[in-house]
Amino acid sequence: MKYKSQKVAYWFFALSMLLLVLQLVYGFVMGFARIGFDNLHEFVPFNTARAVHTNLLVVWLLSGFMGAAYYIIPEEAQRELVNVKLAYVQLISLAVVGVVAVVGFHFNYWEGRKFLEIPRPLDFLVVINVLLFLGLILVTLFKGKRRTTTALVLSMGLLFAALLYLPGMLPFDSQVMDSFFRWWVVHLWVEGVWELIMGGILSFLLIKLTGVDREVIEKWLYVIVGLTFLSGVLGTGHHYYYIGVNKIWLIVGGIFSALEPLAFLAMALFAVNMYRKGEKKHPNKLALYWTLGAAIVSFVGAGLLGFAHTLPQTNLYTHGTLVTAMHAHLAFWGAYGMIVLAIISYSLPNMTGRKLYLTPRGRAAFWLSNIGMIGMTVAFGVAGVAQVYLERKFGMDFMLVQKEISIHFVVLIICASVFTTGIIMYIIEFYKHGRPTDEAMEVSIQ
Repeated sequence: MKYKSQKVAYWFFALSMLLLVLQLVYGFVMGFARIGFDNLHEFVPFNTARAVHTNLLVVWLLSGFMGAAYYIIPEEAQRELVNVKLAYVQLISLAVVGVVAVVGFHFNYWEGRKFLEIPRPLDFLVVINVLLFLGLILVTLFKGKRRTTTALVLSMGLLFAALLYLPGMLPFDSQVMDSFFRWWVVHLWVEGVWELIMGGILSFLLIKLTGVDREVIEKWLYVIVGLTFLSGVLGTGHHYYYIGVNKIWLIVGGIFSALEPLAFLAMALFAVNMYRKGEKKHPNKLALYWTLGAAIVSFVGAGLLGFAHTLPQTNLYTHGTLVTAMHAHLAFWGAYGMIVLAIISYSLPNMTGRKLYLTPRGRAAFWLSNIGMIGMTVAFGVAGVAQVYLERKFGMDFMLVQKEISIHFVVLIICASVFTTGIIMYIIEFYKHGRPTDEAMEVSIQ
């Protein structure tokens, strides 16, 4: 059966959609600035746009993960959420943190740590917010009638994500020490515990969409968890090459960076094999598209493209260039963006009662967003390789190189427009479903 408290998830998903649109706006601001149209510089300088763009990415994905947990955990635990009102309080506080951070960036009120720029007082609000969220999820799970592997892996990923935020709050006078612990947050989130969150959501969706036996699917989860911890934790070393730490990190980072694609390969094989074994013909084909797409695109973006430039011999030249942006965009989109859109596509018809499964606009949203993102990845990659050769091989001035490669950002903006068109279509479909209803939640899950 469905549980009425699952409706909370809808509002987290709605917040995700809003923040995603804002992130795209700031992405276009940066894109046009790179080709000389920097008319907003007085109001939104490039460094501010970059900080807002990346931090909005984190917040909309976290909002999506939280919404996924609020939808999945009651169903897996077979009981209502322990306190719905507190879940709404947590949603509002998350939105407040996001708004205050964005406004603060525009007034230059931020920390100077890349990717962890939000002001220190907001860090404490984030911790309180996440603790409240975890309390609701974990108490619901352990008071429930059952504790599945899917729910435990998802909860473990969310718990570790919260714990690994704490090292980023530690103050250091040493730049080396600061960078060392900063990567505990940045790397171990996106190449460690977030993979567990992805694995948990992926498992839930495949159980629902394919009809394959739960035991078979959850055995794959153990493989993914093992590969994630083996490669992700020590793979952090590929960020340590040039910050002054011991040279052993060249070896450790290189070896375990080479193993990191295995976790994403396992996810891709996992999803495709479960789809092939599945006997259940679930009507929600759109959710299946996003689910399989997330597994496959994440292997390419996070796995192969990450491997391509994190080995020491390559990273010596590509570190901090647009090659990194190439990897990051497709990796975040495939591994985390698409899995959030997958759980939204699956849960919306169940929460609203409107079975808008595979509309022409929904199909177009899937293909346009993915084609646009692939085009953006190629544009970043070509620009990045040109940057590496001109700047680091031939010694050209940094700003002169940026001018030479600006043509690639014209292509990037065109591809970003295709991507954005797809996202707008997805959001139209989202709101077309309407709001959750008690009547819809009382119907048995297919």
